[in-house]
Amino acid sequence: MRVRHPIILVLGAALMLVGGLARGEVRDPGTHFFDSTFGDFKEELARAKEEGKKGVLLMFEMDECPFCQRMKANVLNQSEIQDYYKANFLIFPLDVEGNIDVTDFSGKATTQKAIALEEYRVRATPVFAFFDLDGKLVTRYTGATKDAEEFRLLGQYVVDGAYAGANFPTYRREHQKAQKP
Repeated sequence: MRVRHPIILVLGAALMLVGGLARGEVRDPGTHFFDSTFGDFKEELARAKEEGKKGVLLMFEMDECPFCQRMKANVLNQSEIQDYYKANFLIFPLDVEGNIDVTDFSGKATTQKAIALEEYRVRATPVFAFFDLDGKLVTRYTGATKDAEEFRLLGQYVVDGAYAGANFPTYRREHQKAQKP
């Protein structure tokens, strides 16, 4: 009996390690998901074009938001998510209660709070707002996604331009149907 317990412990640890590897590396979203900015989103559009991105993603959030924290702890910290989104978008967080000065996509000076409430009517967090390279809002998603796969699919929905012909729930449903044997 005594010999089996160490083997079971080693096998259990190995399974946990393999499970963790299958999920992917976990990295801090503050340094690996979000990009740095001086808050001039008109300039960020030019940068996105130069870097060959598909657009800009703004995450409207607030510190006390449990759904924002859930997204950061379970989805935005996944290396596969970070790599996919960083390849396709410049990504910036905006505090819906923040008084930090920013410049919107049209070049107008404002604050984080004003851009969230007045310009994009953000009333709940998180809100993931996707903009094309002209600064036009192409889609927005309010709330936390079910999991990392659904969030990756949301990015794919924008990258593929599917927002032009269907809403995200329809796109997700069609994608799920196509995945079933």
